[in-house]
Amino acid sequence: MDDDNDISLPDGWVWTTIGEVTQSVRKLDPTTNPDKEFIYLDISSIDNTTQRVVEPKVYKGAEAPSRARQSVKSGDVLFSTVRTYLKNIAIVPAINGEQIASTGFAVLRANEVTTSRYLYYYALTEHLLNELSKLQRGTSYPAVRDSDVRSQKIPIAPLNEQHHIVAKIEELLTRLDAGVAALKRAQANLKRYKASVLKAACEGRLVSTEAELARAEGRSYEPASALLERILAERHAKWEADLRAKGKDPSKVKYVKPQSPDTSGLLVLPEGWCWASVEQILAEPLANGRSVTDAIDGFPVLRLTALRNGRILLTERKTGAWTSIDATQFLVKKGDFLIARGNGSMSLIGRGGLVEDDPDLVAYPDTMIRIRPLSMVINARFLRAIWDVNSVRQQIERQSRTSAGIYKINQSSLHSIVLPIPPISEQVRIVDAIEQKLSIASNLVTVIENTSVRLERLRQSILKRAFSGKLVSQDPNDEPASVLLEGIQAERSI
Repeated sequence: MDDDNDISLPDGWVWTTIGEVTQSVRKLDPTTNPDKEFIYLDISSIDNTTQRVVEPKVYKGAEAPSRARQSVKSGDVLFSTVRTYLKNIAIVPAINGEQIASTGFAVLRANEVTTSRYLYYYALTEHLLNELSKLQRGTSYPAVRDSDVRSQKIPIAPLNEQHHIVAKIEELLTRLDAGVAALKRAQANLKRYKASVLKAACEGRLVSTEAELARAEGRSYEPASALLERILAERHAKWEADLRAKGKDPSKVKYVKPQSPDTSGLLVLPEGWCWASVEQILAEPLANGRSVTDAIDGFPVLRLTALRNGRILLTERKTGAWTSIDATQFLVKKGDFLIARGNGSMSLIGRGGLVEDDPDLVAYPDTMIRIRPLSMVINARFLRAIWDVNSVRQQIERQSRTSAGIYKINQSSLHSIVLPIPPISEQVRIVDAIEQKLSIASNLVTVIENTSVRLERLRQSILKRAFSGKLVSQDPNDEPASVLLEGIQAERSI
């Protein structure tokens, strides 16, 4: 809706304030009845995507939160005065038992001039929310006052027309909600599709295996296990040669062999594949980043937010208080795979991102661990793909749990993560197939997201037309809203 003064309302309509069309609600202190149970409605009780009360809480008076002070009843409109743009708005449901709302709500109880559902739908309009956003106070906890809500203007139609408006809004929004639900189902299906593609890739079902192609073409190939054994043997031989070059006897120095995977309970892999631990597929040892403070002048370092959907966004960086010499051993290279290691939520810990491009000079911080994979054994793009598979993710989550409830991953935990390794040429074909299939899915996700935005705009368009008198036709025989309003005002003046 535009500025009130620019809106010409239909005959019989009138502008007034929300305060003029609502009643006051009773304040109470439930602690005065310590053994009496009540249903408590606070902001967390509301699902702001469906605008419904979904998680009411039950307390005894003695346990009552300090904000539980407003007695409410079925049909009252709850309008959160905190961060109004989040739209924590709902109608109090019909529930057996006394219901008490938080003082964080403006409770809008319709009087004889309007209806609760008319008030409710007006509370969802962009016009009202935008006007209240201008009045929010505070930065960390922005809020408006109850009086700010009640002072807002509202266009009131004749009472009979209000019923028609609400019925039409609900008819149209029911269709709209069906479309939104269909989009959500499509999103869920795409998520499952991605998981199934990655699962098929890790089980050798996405493309023909190298063993199958070799038989069909009458040629030989090197199984992944043979390649891995050869690479590990060459690594051991190089270690011995380096010691001899330094005049040392290898037999008198303990060689630390990379940890072999525990394959008990794991799936049987396709012919030519093998299981390998992260430690076995490293070109260089795992390396933690370095702690660095922000500075105006210094060396560029990645932020943890550079981890985006399996990729490293090289532009997500800050300036660290270190020199180029300090940063030398922490420089990022194309093909590096960086893992989130710091304490935090389980959803973030162990997530990885591939450096796909040749970066300019930039280092990685102590919130990340660098995996530099051995390209002869594992393709970096394949590593990124399988890192998101449930079987790998579950290992990471098991390794990340601590008794203190803090989630973290370290080098020794990463060493033991077990990965399925196909022949290198097969890895490339698998990744190409994954990217082709997921590119189609990604395009569909974009279409769904754009459609969701259009549906929300349509929702606001419906509400705008409703409260401009353009959604249903007017009946000249309806009693004008001004007559009802004058009656209420006269009663209040007595």
